[in-house]
Formats: sequence, structure tokens, C-alpha cells
Amino acid sequence: MAEKTERAAEKTSDQRPAGRLGDVSVLDWERRLRDEFEAGGLWPPDSLGPTYRELRPYGPVETPGFPVYRDLEEHLLRARVHPDPVVAHVLATCAGYSYSNSETLSMIMARLGLESNHCRMITSFVDSMFICSTAFLIQSRSGKVAILCYRGTELVSPVNWLTVADVAAEPMGYYFGDRRAHVHAGFYRNVRATRYQVMQALKLAQHGESVRTRLPGETDGAAPPALEDGLEVLYITGHSLGGAMAALMTVMLKHERKFGGQHGVADLLRAAYTFGQPMIGDPAFAEACAKNDFLREKLIRYIYDNDIVPHLPPLSTGPFQHFGREYRYQIPNLRRGVFGLSKYFGHTYDNRKGDWKEQESPAGQILSILGTLEIGTLSYVLDKVQVLRSLPLPYSVNDHVPSRYIDALTPHGVPNEFGD
Repeated sequence: MAEKTERAAEKTSDQRPAGRLGDVSVLDWERRLRDEFEAGGLWPPDSLGPTYRELRPYGPVETPGFPVYRDLEEHLLRARVHPDPVVAHVLATCAGYSYSNSETLSMIMARLGLESNHCRMITSFVDSMFICSTAFLIQSRSGKVAILCYRGTELVSPVNWLTVADVAAEPMGYYFGDRRAHVHAGFYRNVRATRYQVMQALKLAQHGESVRTRLPGETDGAAPPALEDGLEVLYITGHSLGGAMAALMTVMLKHERKFGGQHGVADLLRAAYTFGQPMIGDPAFAEACAKNDFLREKLIRYIYDNDIVPHLPPLSTGPFQHFGREYRYQIPNLRRGVFGLSKYFGHTYDNRKGDWKEQESPAGQILSILGTLEIGTLSYVLDKVQVLRSLPLPYSVNDHVPSRYIDALTPHGVPNEFGD
């Protein structure tokens, strides 16, 4: 009899409702729902960024260095001259962490200074078409600022590398001031695969609504908190393949009339920053872009030392050319190799120290992919041996990793992107 009573109590406990959705915070409710849906692959890929208190459950909420930029939203709103060192660091970090999920990306953006941000993740995959498109839209808590970030080349994804290198590097017509202009077909398809959802989300942002989609069964009581304002400033960024998609999306927003006008989103675009970006169009396309003031001055490309990807696609696939402003981080190889040995004698030397310099002419194409990737891979191996780092190899795969860009663009006095 006692056993029956105990089993009945357990059954009653299992059936007891957990409480109304409005009785718990949004983040707690999301965590509970995730436990139920994750196993079945039904968890929506959107996140609500943490508060500073959630990031720092012990001790003071704000201290010198945390958040990394205390008035980040205001800085993003005010920044008019580009490149801007804070914007460059924030967008490089955003591009680097876009290789994770929306929860991790919204966390790091909160640490940088966008507390309780809204993060939307949009994806499309068609392996047979070399489409591996992932876009994130990070929206500030007030709704005034948004960052559109495209995920780049995943090192373990052959589809990504084939898109960049590119088996499908055939040109595709894109009329932009010159009917002869062509763009990289693989990059174009990757942008278009997710563009309609990106534009839908940007439309929500303009109307002062959250870009984050509602979760299954989510009620008004547990919905994302209301935003204060509509979108005022938009930035676009990406690393590697993501940089190519960011650049092409920037061209589309500035060129296609439907995105302009009084109620369009094109005028809200403040700047585009890309990191390790390959070329996206032929010389006719690049020359047409250079005639546009925004694309000539506000599309900023960063190249870390001997990064191989900005020199792709190879000339063997056809002529391609960069546009926009190019900054390269140059490290004297001999100095790096010789002075780097000083650490073995008790001296400290930053063998990655270099300088960002604007380039008068853009990076050119490699002749062929054959042999070049082998050189790039060899540079990766040699980089692990101190005495061999000074060998003057022209291209490097190691220089393409996002952390190199983040470290080189971190302003003086900022320890790292975590802030504590």
C-alpha cells in the first residue's frame, strides 16, 4: 500500500505543471525549452544576450575593463570616420565568433558592450551547389544599432573551401554601371540563399521589433522585451567567405533601388568591414564599385600579413579584382625570426608585432591554386618552429585564422574581448 502511495506521488509530481511561461525570465524559459527540443533538433537558432549581472554573478557588475566598451552602442551610433579602431575591433571579434552559435556570439557581443542584445541566426545549405550560407543579425537592446555578420570559411568544411578556391568560380552577370561586369557565382548564390530572410529581419529592426524569432509556443508574457527605437545604424562584416558575402551584400544594398529611398535600409548602412576577404568580382565590377563613394571609402578590407585567402580566386579561374580601402598588417619576417629567439635568453619580444598600413594598390591574384595551398600549408608548419618563422614564404594559411585579426586590431589598453 505504501509503495502504491509513493508511486502515485511520483506520478503526480511528474505531471505537475512547471508554471506559466510569464512566471520565469526569458533566459530561464529558453534554457528549459532547449532541454526539451535540443535532442530533436528543434531548438531555434536565436538568442537573447545575457545581462552584465548574468555574465558576472559574483562581485561588482561593472569594473574598469568590463564591459570592454562601456558606451559601445553610442560609439557605434556616433562613428562617422572610418576605419575606426573601436569599430574595427568589435567587428573583427564579431566575425571571429560567428563560427560558433548564436548563444556564444550574443555572449561575446554583450561582453564587448551590447548588453541584452538580440541575435538572429539564418542559415541555408545546398552542398551540390556549394552553398553554405550563415548570417547573424545582432541587434542592440534599444534597437538603434544592428550588425549583419556573415560566417566565413569553416576549416573542416570542404564545401566552404570549394566555394572560395573555387570549383564554381565561373562569372555571373551583375549589372552595376557596366554590362560587362561579373561577380563570383559561388559568392552570389551564398548571399542570395539567405538574403530574403536577412531583409525580412532588417525590416523588423526598422520598425522597432526584435529580430529574434519567437520560440515555439512562446506567449506574450515570455516574449522578447520591447525595443525602445527602430534601427538607426547598420554595420556589415565577415571573415573569409563571410567577408566576401558581406562585401557583396553591401554592393547590393547600395546598388539596388528597392533597398534605397526614404524607408529603405541602404541609407542606414554606416560602413562595412571585412577580414581576410577573397575577391568577389572581375575588374569591370571592381571599377564600377570604385565609382560609388560609399563602396570606395566605407568598405574597409583588412589583410593580416601573408594571408592567402585575399589572393583568391586564382588567376587560372579568370580575372578578379578587389575594391574598397585595403589595410595590411605587415610583420618584418627577419626581425620576427631573429628577435623571437630572445625569449630563450630571458627577454620578452612580441614576434607578432607589426603595423596596419593602408595600401595604394589592392592585393593581386595568385597564378594557380596548384602548389599555392601547399606553400600556405608549409607556412603553417614552419610557423610552429621559432627559428624557421623568418623564412620568406609569400602565402600563409596560418595568417588567415580569425584570432590573428582580432589580436592585431585590439586597441592599446584593451586586454582582450572578454574584458575581465
